[in-house]
Amino acid sequence: MDIEIVAIEKPDDLNFILGQSHFVKTVEDIHEALVATVPGIQFGFAFCEASGPCLVRLTGTDGDMIALAEKNALHIGAGHSFILFLKNCFPINVLPTIKNLNEVCRIFCATANPTQVLVAKTDLGRGILGVVDGQSPLGVEGEEDVKKRKSFLRNIGYKIV
Repeated sequence: MDIEIVAIEKPDDLNFILGQSHFVKTVEDIHEALVATVPGIQFGFAFCEASGPCLVRLTGTDGDMIALAEKNALHIGAGHSFILFLKNCFPINVLPTIKNLNEVCRIFCATANPTQVLVAKTDLGRGILGVVDGQSPLGVEGEEDVKKRKSFLRNIGYKIV
């Protein structure tokens, strides 16, 4: 077995979700779920089929985002993996919907951070072992950090009190 590190290529502020699913039906189900959950959502989605023709299946509402999903899915190349890039939307807005789809097995990460995917390569193919999402902690938050965190969440509308 060989282990490869695959960096996700994307603009710095763009969020994405990396996951695993078990069926090609995921492509249409995720598309339908996203447009029903966030009207006007802009996204690109790629799913790596693991049997039959073993194609990268694509969908989305934004051509550039679809191309970005395709590029990253090909680099990862792990069967039954999917990658979803979101524009003008955050993972928190769609994660519950995606996780509730019958064919979704797991979510590896949902982030805008620089991310590396740890991919194992065997004679059968490629599989995702895990991810490195962002940087390591530099310390523990203090009183001022708590105030900043709480203020940030209220400023962006995720907490009201």
